[in-house]
Amino acid sequence: MDDLVLQAMAKWPNVPDCYGWLGLDARGDWYMRDDQVQALGTFTQSKGSRLAHEKLIDFIGRNYTNDKQGLWFFQNGPQRVYVELEATPFVWRLQPDSSIQSHTGSSARMQRCIVDEYGRLYLDTEQGFGLLHTQDVVHAADFIETGLWVPQVMPTSELPKRFGYVRSPQQTQRKEQA
Repeated sequence: MDDLVLQAMAKWPNVPDCYGWLGLDARGDWYMRDDQVQALGTFTQSKGSRLAHEKLIDFIGRNYTNDKQGLWFFQNGPQRVYVELEATPFVWRLQPDSSIQSHTGSSARMQRCIVDEYGRLYLDTEQGFGLLHTQDVVHAADFIETGLWVPQVMPTSELPKRFGYVRSPQQTQRKEQA
């Protein structure tokens, strides 16, 4: 995390958490979701405004992490902004040298690949679990056909529990408050 974020956390330790205002889609794009957008439904129903400011996107990426319950968040100074996930906590991209890079720009090594009932390809890495970007599926198919990657089949519904992530912290928080 950025030093300024760590300093803010120490200075203001009791800032309330924020739910529902930030989303990550299946292509690795961040979305801002104001009250009006949230009133229209879940993140999969109403995404909001796609963030395009590169410095803001980089700041979010540097301060994006998870807690022990599998809730992913962006540490915005002293405040945790929990992230609604359209699919998974990471979206992986294949690089020209066949390495893997996350939507946040960090490199990783694949430990295994998973394919779901819809043919979507996921990668489990030492950094975490994520969906392979749709633009890279053709290249990944070459790895599968040559035997470099051997995907395990797993239903989509089992992925969050198996790989320890929560797609909607906002819905989880609402259930806990009820």
